[in-house]
Amino acid sequence: MVPGLRSTPNRTKTENTTPVVYVIDDDESIRFTLESLARSVGLRVETFDSPGAFLAFPKHDAPSCLILDVRLRGESGLAFQADAARSGLRMPILFITAYGDIEMTVKAMKAGALDFFEKPFREQDMIDAIAHALKRDARRRASEEALAGVFASYESLTVREKEVMKHVVAGLLNKQIAYEMNLSEITVKIYRGQVMKKMASRSLPDLVRKAEALGIESTSATSLKLAPLSRIADDDDATASPVVVNVMPSPSARRAS
Repeated sequence: MVPGLRSTPNRTKTENTTPVVYVIDDDESIRFTLESLARSVGLRVETFDSPGAFLAFPKHDAPSCLILDVRLRGESGLAFQADAARSGLRMPILFITAYGDIEMTVKAMKAGALDFFEKPFREQDMIDAIAHALKRDARRRASEEALAGVFASYESLTVREKEVMKHVVAGLLNKQIAYEMNLSEITVKIYRGQVMKKMASRSLPDLVRKAEALGIESTSATSLKLAPLSRIADDDDATASPVVVNVMPSPSARRAS
């Protein structure tokens, strides 16, 4: 089955994190086909006959993707994609259509669609696209969780500690910070130690990376070439990614092997 999200050590959530595939299509036979396909590789599936039904449904707290038909009764999939993006929907979208053309495909991809399929589609192509979409969404979720943790750590700092942190990531030495803040160098060292402890940073580069994620301005230290706190979501070669999403091969692929 699908192991879903491999948690970072400090994850405390206990809910079911098995990835979810949402399907919006006004054709019942297509909904059934996609539901059967996704379930055959161990995924949870929720199907809807309209965008309104999808929006009204409480979403699962797990890596997700949306399979969306381009042509729907009452509202086009492309129009819904634009509205959903403006309203903050961030899960990857895979478009399907029986009336595809180059212009439509380009428009969908420029608007943020992850992939575009013409009906009928090959099962394994769809499974591969779903796996990629779920991996992308899992990375996004992990990055957002990590960033939320950094914000929480920063908010635990005192006003003085925040000021010291700003100077530290700007590359100032303890004696320079002491001069800027009219403090003794020993006091600055104490504040600096508290900053490193509360921010869970073992090194200056790590603290600088977190400061950049927080939007804290710095100067010389930011010239270091650092790995970003949140990696590009669709960088499949990002070996430091804390998440793994696996999808079983489709039944047809298993038979072929």
